[in-house]
Amino acid sequence: MIETPSLLLQGVVYLGAAVIAVPLSKRFGLGAVLGYLLAGILIGPWVLGLISDVDTVLHFAEFGVVMMLFLIGLELEPEKLWQMKAPIFGLGGLQVLLTLGITTLLAMAFHMDWRLSLVMGMGVAMSSTAIAIQTLNERGFLKQPSGQSAFSVLLFQDIAVIPLLLGLAMLAPQSHAQSVDWMVAVRALVLIAAIVVGGNYFLRPILRYIANTGMREIFVAFALFLIMGVAMLMQYVGLSMALGAFLAGVLLADSEYRQELELDIEPFKGLLLGLFFIAVGMSVDIGLILKRPMLIFGLALALVTLKIMLLFGLGHLFKQQKSDAIIFALTLSQIGEFAFVIHNTALQLQLINLPESSMLNAVVAISMMTTPILMYLHQRTCNKNYNPQGAFDTFETERKVIVAGYGRFGQVVVRLLNGVNIAPTVIEHDPNQIELIRRFGLKAYYGDIARPDVLEAAGIAKAQLFVIAIDDVDTALTIAKYVQQHYPQVKLIVRARNRTDAYDYMELGIENVRETFHSALAAAESSLVSLGFGKFQAHKMMWQFKQHDEKIMRESLSIRNDEKQRISHNVKSRQDLIALLNQESKEASVQAKDAGFGEA
Repeated sequence: MIETPSLLLQGVVYLGAAVIAVPLSKRFGLGAVLGYLLAGILIGPWVLGLISDVDTVLHFAEFGVVMMLFLIGLELEPEKLWQMKAPIFGLGGLQVLLTLGITTLLAMAFHMDWRLSLVMGMGVAMSSTAIAIQTLNERGFLKQPSGQSAFSVLLFQDIAVIPLLLGLAMLAPQSHAQSVDWMVAVRALVLIAAIVVGGNYFLRPILRYIANTGMREIFVAFALFLIMGVAMLMQYVGLSMALGAFLAGVLLADSEYRQELELDIEPFKGLLLGLFFIAVGMSVDIGLILKRPMLIFGLALALVTLKIMLLFGLGHLFKQQKSDAIIFALTLSQIGEFAFVIHNTALQLQLINLPESSMLNAVVAISMMTTPILMYLHQRTCNKNYNPQGAFDTFETERKVIVAGYGRFGQVVVRLLNGVNIAPTVIEHDPNQIELIRRFGLKAYYGDIARPDVLEAAGIAKAQLFVIAIDDVDTALTIAKYVQQHYPQVKLIVRARNRTDAYDYMELGIENVRETFHSALAAAESSLVSLGFGKFQAHKMMWQFKQHDEKIMRESLSIRNDEKQRISHNVKSRQDLIALLNQESKEASVQAKDAGFGEA
């Protein structure tokens, strides 16, 4: 056994195990979660023994769960969260109380000590946020009714952390009873209030200041600092770190920086969540399981079955469709990672002894491994024709128009679209511009549209039209080429700064609009009126010039890089223009030269 491997060697072991086990698990349709768990068992102290310090890894990897809850919070604006109060407190509260009560009574019926029975009931009432959310995400159920119900229950379980821990402390022997600190609840409420107030009034200005640096790595660093800082504060007052991260995410759900935060955190979340599952796998006490396999496997399967029955019944009670109720029940059927905390706390308070704690932890680990298998079996047997109804609102990624850039060009496009009741998804990289938009009661998202993941998150795959109105010529051309290649069904309209840019887009077959061309035409038309032309005549001459200029653009595209031919063609086109306008008025040729009709 390698007792104290270096950090680098540990990283190689974790990554290697994941790279081997997860693709194999996915290949057989079992999902990534089971692959990570099996990888952890393989490299853990009971099989190959490559890693021995499991607890340290588990505590560090918990930040994967924390980041996952932060990202989920980003998807839920406070108004939507308030709309979920019934399933959170109704469905979630019933699940915790019924599971705890029935499990405790059944354990006592089998002549278990009442303290051990109650501790076990508290643990069984918890489900694994990490496994449930990851499983729902993998199979596309998270935003369906079953997924939203499961999330509501998981959120209530996080809220129930303090009452359960206080209950354990009250059950402890007299020597520990005096250690109950009722100020914990007060500190927790004060901290939650501080997070809400601070998030509403201080986060946006800070994020705008960070974004103004133009350094993405600093923006990422602040995002990680925010999540970890809030999580540690919540842990300090005895609350769930995941609950704190979720609250921080909800406070930023209607922020223009939401999308950028989501994309920056996602890679860290994925890696740490995978590490968390590996650590859970490593914590499985294979030695104890081999000594008492019938007891541990039997108890784990019995508790999972009990939870499935209870959860399915609750789903039916809350009027879920049968297919949704099944998914809801299977997703939450395992015992969660918080059960480890409950068991360890009960051990410290002398409510249970070490063998009992080890046995309960082994049952928890085995139950976690059942969820991917049950979901796989369900998918293979009952789920072939499942078509969920009533998907959760995802309007941000379903708008048919995306506008990149909200400067002097893009805002005209957006205002006109809004005027005809077409609300586009607006993405802007300048935080100061976004703040200005927000003050006028409008909404835009902060993000670098040159990144493919930003495009995907904005819903480019479902969009009908993509208007590129940014002022960076090279970036705009790169984005246009990328979208044309990967999303050919999306109609493109691009802002071109001059004739050279317009030629670039014409070669690609992309519709473009020269940003100053039409305003220059309007100025030229006004000049003609000022020089004595009638308004109708001036407008007609302006229109003839526009048609002629666009025709010349098309004709000169093939010779754009040949300077001699281009100059010759330009001279001829000017002569043709004079002749054209001269048909409208004998004086037009002289006055057109004096008016200075240059190319825009």
